[in-house]
Amino acid sequence: MSTPGSAPTATVDSMFYAVDHFHKRNFEKCAAICTELLAKNPYDKAAWTLKMRSLTSQLSVDDLEAEEEGIADSVLDTNTIATAARPGTSLKTAAVTAPALTSRPRTESGRPVSGVVRPGTLASRGGTLEQSLKTPRTAKSARPLTSQAARTIRLGTASMLSQPDGPFIQVSRLNLAKYARDKTVAKYLFEYLYHHENDVASAMDLAVESTKACEFRDWWWKVQLGKCYFSLGLIREAQQQFNSALNQFTDIEAFIRMIRVYIRLDQPIRAIDIGRNALDCYPNEVTIMTEMARIFEGLNNMPMSVKYYKLILKRDATCMEAIACIGVNHFYNDQPEVALLFYRRLLQMGLYNAELFNNLALCCFYSQQYDMVVTCFERALSLALNENAADVWYNISHVAIGISDTRLAIQCLHLALSIDSSHGLSQNNLAVLEAREGHIERASTYLQAAAASSPYLYETHYNQAVISNLAGDLQESYNIVKKSLDLHPGHSYSWDILRKLEQYFSYL
Repeated sequence: MSTPGSAPTATVDSMFYAVDHFHKRNFEKCAAICTELLAKNPYDKAAWTLKMRSLTSQLSVDDLEAEEEGIADSVLDTNTIATAARPGTSLKTAAVTAPALTSRPRTESGRPVSGVVRPGTLASRGGTLEQSLKTPRTAKSARPLTSQAARTIRLGTASMLSQPDGPFIQVSRLNLAKYARDKTVAKYLFEYLYHHENDVASAMDLAVESTKACEFRDWWWKVQLGKCYFSLGLIREAQQQFNSALNQFTDIEAFIRMIRVYIRLDQPIRAIDIGRNALDCYPNEVTIMTEMARIFEGLNNMPMSVKYYKLILKRDATCMEAIACIGVNHFYNDQPEVALLFYRRLLQMGLYNAELFNNLALCCFYSQQYDMVVTCFERALSLALNENAADVWYNISHVAIGISDTRLAIQCLHLALSIDSSHGLSQNNLAVLEAREGHIERASTYLQAAAASSPYLYETHYNQAVISNLAGDLQESYNIVKKSLDLHPGHSYSWDILRKLEQYFSYL
């Protein structure tokens, strides 16, 4: 330290300013000061560690909310236990057998719509590799081939921009066993390797050495090792590490990651049991209740999902996911007035996008508050981008159908198709309107296009069966209506056509 009356020591002042900038989250200034200190003394351990933490903080993301199951992870999965799971015990079969499909539509990738878009809601868990690859690659349904592809590109680019003269640390030259024994540096180095460099393999090696160095007594390293295993697709190994960590310490992150493991293994009942055990330890933890609500929503058990979302709102009244999911549940249960209250709450909280104004317009229309419908749709169109403008025009067509303006509805559906030519819902509704006008051939063309672009829509196959039946092509109608029942076994109108055709064929 400097003596009274003398000039302050530059090194001490610089380190003080670097720490001050770090606490104020001015990470770039902190890294710049640490770079100057390292230029003077390359072996300054404090400056090296602080710069490593500042670079990590610039790029670290909540990887719990950034997990996306890729096509290779879901279709080429060898960890699933049951190939023919019982109803209600698998996330893959929940979307097919649930009766909620009669009221809640599905997304372009075949999943029932949820209140918010989050990782996993856009992925179609069932089906073959061919069906997954045929999924339209739009902003709403695009899926990475592997779960690491998107993060690798983003974090790798950011890493090169943060250090134009070269990487801050030569990872290949690190003696990981040496740094693993240094408890003051090891954890920060792991976070740097995992978040900044996105080098999961090196981070895993460091976690293995650190676990050995602490004689398997530090639960934190076991959680990080399990996280690396999970990222690399080693689900069973990750399960063992999280179990071992929970035996030592009941940590919230370990509980959540254990739940994610069982979701990846398609064992939602076991994941629910883990969540209930976690709530016994942390009764008011919002993140655990959010996981429980998401699992029940994935199983199409909407009453239980809404129950947990309501509990979340009692603990955290600003949770946008809970508000949106409860709102969409009320809307599809024919309670648009109640749903309107939740969406107005989101608007008051500062959410301002096309989807919210689109939902507000639909709630106003079905609750007969017609003075706000046009205004909300105009605001939604002004905020809409190419990936969601087609949905806005599609919903406007429903309003036009509700006021019996068929010409306006057809025009809106044409506008939706001009933005997204593979919008299956618009093609299906346009076919119905054309059939009502007597244009059967044109309607059949639209239905064929809808079946090709959106094979998960049972309405499209049912409409095709009706048109084929009217045209006298009974065999084609029989084949198509069976596809409709495969997608939605509880559709009564499809069963009526199938029984009539079977009765007719029995007379031949």
